Amino acid sequence: MFGISKRAITILFGLLALAFAVGAILLFTPQAGQQARGKPVLWVNGKAVYELDLLRFQGNDPLYAANPQGLLKNLVDTHFLEQVILTEALKQDAARVRVSSAEVRKEVDRIREQFGLKDKKAYEQFLNQVGYTDAQLRGEIKTQLQIQKRLDQVRSAAKPSPEEVRFYFEVFQDKYKGEDRVKARQIVVDDKKLADELLAKAKAGEDFAALAKQYSKVGAEQGGALGAGPGENTPKPVTKVVFPDKVAEAVFAQKGPGLVGPIEAGGRYYLVQVEEYLPAKTPSFEEVKEQVEKDAQEAKGNGALETYLEDLRKKAQVRFAENMPYVYKNPPVALVNGQEILLSQVLQPVFANQQTAALIQQGLGELAVQFFLPQTLESLIDRDLLVEAAKKSGKPFIGNKDEIAQAYLLYETRDLSATEEEARKFYAENPALFTVPASAEVVGVNFKSEAKAKAFREAALRGGDLQALAKAQEGTVTEYGAVNPNQLPAVLDRLVFKIKETFPKGPLGEVSEVIKMEDGTFTVLLVRNRKPEVLKPFAQVVAEAQQGVVAKKRQNKVQELIQALRKEAKIENRLSQVLAELTPKTEEKPQESKPQEQAPAKP
Repeated sequence: MFGISKRAITILFGLLALAFAVGAILLFTPQAGQQARGKPVLWVNGKAVYELDLLRFQGNDPLYAANPQGLLKNLVDTHFLEQVILTEALKQDAARVRVSSAEVRKEVDRIREQFGLKDKKAYEQFLNQVGYTDAQLRGEIKTQLQIQKRLDQVRSAAKPSPEEVRFYFEVFQDKYKGEDRVKARQIVVDDKKLADELLAKAKAGEDFAALAKQYSKVGAEQGGALGAGPGENTPKPVTKVVFPDKVAEAVFAQKGPGLVGPIEAGGRYYLVQVEEYLPAKTPSFEEVKEQVEKDAQEAKGNGALETYLEDLRKKAQVRFAENMPYVYKNPPVALVNGQEILLSQVLQPVFANQQTAALIQQGLGELAVQFFLPQTLESLIDRDLLVEAAKKSGKPFIGNKDEIAQAYLLYETRDLSATEEEARKFYAENPALFTVPASAEVVGVNFKSEAKAKAFREAALRGGDLQALAKAQEGTVTEYGAVNPNQLPAVLDRLVFKIKETFPKGPLGEVSEVIKMEDGTFTVLLVRNRKPEVLKPFAQVVAEAQQGVVAKKRQNKVQELIQALRKEAKIENRLSQVLAELTPKTEEKPQESKPQEQAPAKP
């Protein structure tokens, strides 16, 4: 038998999550085949959805795995049934899409290959495990392919106009801004003494390219010219990515020509001669037109897909069976200038939130509801107000609601800037943002016996092969690597970064005292390349400080814009009342509630 979970199989066969404001839609409902499917629970456009179908669907929903009760159960039920309704409506709409038997066969072959189902017997065992016949599996795959094709049709049919593409570029210009570049040569050697000697020679006026050709371990044939191809020796503009991080930071920090280094990185020493510094610039529309068109097409497609799913749900005719084992209540929880926000629209992002799911798994679902529902509703109100303002502006914003709200805020705050004086003040008030944290290379050796830990420590101070020394005392070596504060276990972090004194030094580096751990074991730390935290000079971070000022100004202006929109809007928040109505009374059993016939919900 195959050790494959139903959850994994469900995902493999097309569990699609469409992360849009209208909701995440789970597109996989296994059919019961010839088995009894139970009673109809609801009808979508006249087509019945049966009890057993819902139970199987429910079995793949982690929200039910936590066995929710009371108010939470009612909310989970409503969220679940909304997914079912929209899924069924989508399947019905996609049923007319053509999918060939060859396409289905290709997908079956992919599944068989992925699960190693090479022979007929293995494939039949697999089908038996998941409760399918071959025909049923192929039918389900065909449905999934129809859905995917239908969604692709909706997205691809939405073509942005030239005006929309140009406006998209205007709003998101920073997205297309290039990186800082330099024209430079480098010398890379393995010995610090040699690196220092080469620096002295370069400063004395010796030709850097000639030195690189004679001594560099990298790019010697090009005279150390970065960006140069084979047979070339002239530097071409390069970005930070060609250097190790520490080297890149120093090279680009000086914002101009000059010598940098030697800087150690990865056991080698880098000496760089910057010939020209080329600051980033915003390209013209024509330079990035092709990419902008692709991005605008994606945004337009997102908006079209969101509208399509909303319309599907709005038009769906839904009827519920009497005495069904679920509670479905989807009233408006807010009115924004007369437009409704339904409970299900707030539940979708709340239940999709990983923090909510974690709290529910811990039995703290009620707490999650109390915290995240009001917060999410306020965000949706803000979003709807921003989308309305974007439409009133007359500008050709495109995308789904979230994207349009973001674009509107970016457009309204596009002219913000920062002076050097403002940047200096921001730098002074936020030193942590411009501080290189302390670092150290740390190795921990753990022992069950304190005596063996002490014996190892004494040996480590004298030097030798670390692994052999640890093995001799039955110790376990843990390579923590280069770490910063708060990355080690708490007691070790405190010793390395919170205490000013260093440990005694030996050939293997600093060697700590024997440390008793919380689990009763004993650890000795070996520390090398210890470096204190360093505040970068202002001249090195002017651009970052200015960006910080602009970001703060943008945040303040965004809040002012939203507050102004709220002041002018007519907003009614009914969430508290709705939750009170959905909270079962002590003597009531929510599963016995009789749902009323449901009219199509408004988007």
